[in-house]
Amino acid sequence: MSGRSNACSMRNATCIVAKFLILTPHLHATGPLIVLLIDGSGSLGKKGWDAEIVAARFFVDAFSHGNKANMAVVLYSGPRTWSGVKKCTGKSSKPVDSKQCGIQTITHFTEDMDKVRKLINGLMWPRGSTLTSLALLTAKAELALGRKDSPSNVIVFTDGRPLSYRKTSLASRMLRESARLVWVPVTRYAPLKDIKKWATRRWQENVIPVKTFDSLKKPDVISHIIANICPDEHHFTPTFKRK
Repeated sequence: MSGRSNACSMRNATCIVAKFLILTPHLHATGPLIVLLIDGSGSLGKKGWDAEIVAARFFVDAFSHGNKANMAVVLYSGPRTWSGVKKCTGKSSKPVDSKQCGIQTITHFTEDMDKVRKLINGLMWPRGSTLTSLALLTAKAELALGRKDSPSNVIVFTDGRPLSYRKTSLASRMLRESARLVWVPVTRYAPLKDIKKWATRRWQENVIPVKTFDSLKKPDVISHIIANICPDEHHFTPTFKRK
């Protein structure tokens, strides 16, 4: 192994994302780029997790009928112990990969929405912590695989506080340089005041607060997101499947 590889050694978030970028083929398809970040933290509870999966399916359905997009999906949570967190945030020299850090790339960019929907249906709830900053950096790395001339959007579902506000803020700033960053905070436990700062300006168009998990299961939430990220598609009415 080279000295450079040893220096990296997967000991922090930057190295984890860099390895992901090197090993993944680049995309040559057309259409807007969308990275969907699904929260898998334990704070959701079973009711919250089920509601989030319903919302994720609705979101995919919105691009299944003549509205082309390239979508990637990342399921994020985090280690369940502080020692595990340290390995993922640059405070340990031991090797670690993204899965150990609770970050799973469910699919890279694809136009096959049926495939994306099936993958979302098959997701298992990780019940980990909330390493939001690493999820955002993973989304940034995924965007580097797409066409630079395609509109880029990152949609983040979250129900609570990230492990590190500072690192989440820094990662959000980095991501906003290459994509529109949209947040969907669910319940009053999500740090709305901070999320408004992390979202792309103006936050009024890029933060869609949802009061309850029951509300998250309604198609209206997804219609609101689509209306914000696709303002020119005012004629576009999403068609949703039941399951």
